[in-house]
Amino acid sequence: MNKLVLGNVLHRPLRTLISVVAVAIEVVMILSIVAIVVGIINNASSQSSGIGADIIVRPPNASFISSVGGAPVPAKVADVLAKLPHVEVASPAIADFNMAGGVETIWGIDFPSYNALRPFIFLKGGPFQAPNDVIVDDLYARSAPKGQSRAVGATITLLNHKFRICGIVEHGKGGRIFLPLRTLGALMGSIDNASVFYIKSDNIKNQGLIRQEIKDTPGLQNYQVQTIQELTSMMTPEHFPGVNIALDTIITIAVIVGFLVIFQSLYTAVMERTREIGILKALGASKIYILNLILREALLISIVGIILGIGLTQVIKFGVGLHFPTFSFQLTNRWRIYATVIALTGSLFGAIYPAWKAARKDPIDALAYE
Repeated sequence: MNKLVLGNVLHRPLRTLISVVAVAIEVVMILSIVAIVVGIINNASSQSSGIGADIIVRPPNASFISSVGGAPVPAKVADVLAKLPHVEVASPAIADFNMAGGVETIWGIDFPSYNALRPFIFLKGGPFQAPNDVIVDDLYARSAPKGQSRAVGATITLLNHKFRICGIVEHGKGGRIFLPLRTLGALMGSIDNASVFYIKSDNIKNQGLIRQEIKDTPGLQNYQVQTIQELTSMMTPEHFPGVNIALDTIITIAVIVGFLVIFQSLYTAVMERTREIGILKALGASKIYILNLILREALLISIVGIILGIGLTQVIKFGVGLHFPTFSFQLTNRWRIYATVIALTGSLFGAIYPAWKAARKDPIDALAYE
């Protein structure tokens, strides 16, 4: 039977190739969209964990999304937090979007306190020396557009202002671009303000005590207090508006594409092989045998398409990493398995009706078919 299946598949190479490519596109669509979404979220989670803080404090009514793009409270709140009994370091920060040339998050930091959370690892250069200095991470430095330089001493434009790169640090410290807190605050019209405060406790076991101490401090009762573990646990597609809807939509479209292509391919094949099916049935082939034959063809096409799709997605990942090092494109084995199951399921469902139609053909009518 396997030889017959292989012969049937190779008998119409162009149609088979189109079917294989369609299944591959289905897999690439699923894996690429998921890799982009998961990559962005996991990168944000990893960056947050790399700051070195144990606790994050936000103004009232802020969220882990809305705290980006504003500086609504005085940065001096950090001084109040730093005086609490179990707080070792309290650092104010601002996160703001830069839309020029792509979406980037620029961090405004108080270097001494932010560095005290977990020291920067400087690969080149050093800390801020002037208000117009900027620190960038190694991935941002490597991703300079052609003809531009992001080496130490080079000038880059952020928020329509020129800044000199004073240092290049190892990535994973919350962001990729760091400005002095007062500089970014002034550009946003919120000088000496901050949008978030990072706290390093004297002992990880005292996080509960610190939370209560903040709630007991006059003026801070309504501030939001989260541990970094709580923050990173929220960085899933479910907590980002519309992400799950987008994923479900893309997956549904991909499944429909795979279903229709397999259905059309096998339905046409069944029509073309009516006499062949009649001969098989005249020779004693049962309905189960014919059904098995068609479904095996669908399975073979699907498996080849899935392998091709996973391979193409890996090539896309390599290309993205090579040309856009700051862009996180994360392929996981779990989603490789999910994509495989989804593609196989769609293909087999697409093959059911053609297989059923082939199995029900009357051998006399099939032999008389021209």
